[in-house]
Amino acid sequence: MTVTKMSWRPTYRSSKFRNVYGKVANREHCFDGIPITKNVHDNHFCAVNSKFLAVVTESAGGGSFIVVPISQYGRLDSHQPKVCGHQGNVLDIKWNPFFENIIASCSEDTSVRVWEIPECGLRRNMTEAVMELYGHSRRVGLIEWHPTTSGILFSAGYDYKILIWNLEVGEPVKMIDCHTDVILSMSFNTDGSLLATSCKDKKLRVIEPRSGRVLQQASCKNHRVNRVVFLGNMKRLLTTGVSRWNTRQIALWDQGDGNIRYFEITTEKPYVQYLTEFRSPAPQKGLGVMPKHGLDVAACEVFRFYKLVTLKGLIEPISMIVPRRSDTYQEDIYPMTAGIEPALSAGEWLSGINRDPVLMSLKEGYHKPNQLVFKAPVKEKKSVVVNGIDLLENVPPRTENELLRMFFRQQDELRRLKDELTSKDVRIRQLELELNNLKNVSPNNV
Repeated sequence: MTVTKMSWRPTYRSSKFRNVYGKVANREHCFDGIPITKNVHDNHFCAVNSKFLAVVTESAGGGSFIVVPISQYGRLDSHQPKVCGHQGNVLDIKWNPFFENIIASCSEDTSVRVWEIPECGLRRNMTEAVMELYGHSRRVGLIEWHPTTSGILFSAGYDYKILIWNLEVGEPVKMIDCHTDVILSMSFNTDGSLLATSCKDKKLRVIEPRSGRVLQQASCKNHRVNRVVFLGNMKRLLTTGVSRWNTRQIALWDQGDGNIRYFEITTEKPYVQYLTEFRSPAPQKGLGVMPKHGLDVAACEVFRFYKLVTLKGLIEPISMIVPRRSDTYQEDIYPMTAGIEPALSAGEWLSGINRDPVLMSLKEGYHKPNQLVFKAPVKEKKSVVVNGIDLLENVPPRTENELLRMFFRQQDELRRLKDELTSKDVRIRQLELELNNLKNVSPNNV
């Protein structure tokens, strides 16, 4: 892979997005009173689709996140129901792109879980997931749904491994084991045939996920990569990070920053064109991004971010608007976009088939209901074997309480074994004495 160096000096290239601006929702249209997580894990802790907003929250005795209907803005009840089945902090959440009631989560408890949210939202705490997936030996920091396949989920753990889960059978079908440190981000190309990763080992990789083969690898010595993203069908990658002097490089957003910088990316030089910057004094913990089919096309909204403001317990919608004089549909800023119909089944993708996403038009607004039904497999199998390795063998404790219980059980077992060893030593000495006595008996007394 080669790096194209770009100048950030202003250029005056014409762009249909050149007048884009950020519009903050009115306070009554924000989501208030949310105990946003204070976890320092580098992630967004927020996921949004056209139905629901999900946010990871502070909680005691395990991890949790809230799910609220996107129309239920305002101040939330202090007893708002939560999804609270994890035994450790929740580190990432992602909505399924094809089933808008299905959300995946991963946690410090080493598990990945899949949840089905009722159509009307949560009425009580949800503790039972439709699927619990165990295979990582350390906490799981990232999850990503495959962009064109209905039942494939990727997870990256602090064991430096990526597992590919086939949710039609509820088991991992592939382990990608080419990283030497913590994986920081994952991104697919348009049809999901390639996976790009950034890693703490300062290497950028392009991987063929079904084989696990690294197709391209670049060392980033002068640019510490935090995030990587495939740029659609442009056959290019965009990375964000910092230089050796700790200055941001192509930084679209940063957790210690309240601003959102807007760029246009093209196939012609200078490739990345700075457009505008939305400024805010409040730093953001993370951002949720609304899918294209959830945008307000009548208002010429081209992006909507949900900004997590931890200090205020606030979720603030921010719309990026392209001003237009006409009220008609603006086809130039709304090309065909990926819809919510999968192009492939999990089995088809695993067999080597690639297909582009099923596209949809936003011209008439999006109202088509999804007729697909998510079905979790019934599992009885206790072992999880990938590449000939049982991933559930000797799985470590997932929480501090489990660790303590295991420690005390081991202490009891050690005491029992020591007592047993002592009693056997005594018995051995007794047998030795009896043997010596037999040897010392004279033949006349036999």
